Amino acid sequence: MSAVVAAPPALAAEGITSGYSETPVVRDVSLAVARGEIVTIIGPNGAGKSTLLKTIFGFLRARTGRVRVDGADVTGLPPERLVRRGLAFVPQTDNIFASLSVRENLAMGGFTREDGVEARTEWVLQVFPVLADRLGERAGRLSGGQRQTLALARALMLEPSILLLDEPSASLSPVMVESVFANIVEINRRGTAVLMIEQNARQALAISHRGYVLTNGQNRLEGPAAELLASDEVRRLYLGE
Repeated sequence: MSAVVAAPPALAAEGITSGYSETPVVRDVSLAVARGEIVTIIGPNGAGKSTLLKTIFGFLRARTGRVRVDGADVTGLPPERLVRRGLAFVPQTDNIFASLSVRENLAMGGFTREDGVEARTEWVLQVFPVLADRLGERAGRLSGGQRQTLALARALMLEPSILLLDEPSASLSPVMVESVFANIVEINRRGTAVLMIEQNARQALAISHRGYVLTNGQNRLEGPAAELLASDEVRRLYLGE
């Protein structure tokens, strides 16, 4: 009987060191996201979370380490090529075109599609029905939570297999935070793996399968999200208990 070979992670970062100047912000950080997972990175401000995400998506070049998608080395590829490999990235700010309508934003999200834009738009509106009644409205007039919903919807137009999210609940009201996290769960339920960084550690871990804790640009802790939530160290240092 032949041995069963485990599938590679959907996304893996291996020994990543990167930053903006001579002094690295992230040092030898590794993580992995399996198919079907939601994985959250938490940690204090300045821990290197955003730097790590930007390095994975090609906005920053890794000084050391590798990035792999489904086992294939994609280290150093620019964002436009990573999009074609199935990655999508939603930044914390400037994640919609405020002067364009909701429909135009969705169309921009599918800019590399050769066909199927209308069908994909209909699919996205099924996931986010709140947008269906606002297709002709200028995106800049939406509330903060609606803008974040549009940013998520636009990122899904290219049918990514892996979605990277930078602080999706930032500056939102508690009600809108609940809505955005519910959207993330639904996106994941429909087949997209999610890697996000979040200051709202408790709620993010509550919807996640696994988590990582970064401190001073390095891996501090990792494990199942439920175990991190129950950890005295995590609760004391990152959950304010």
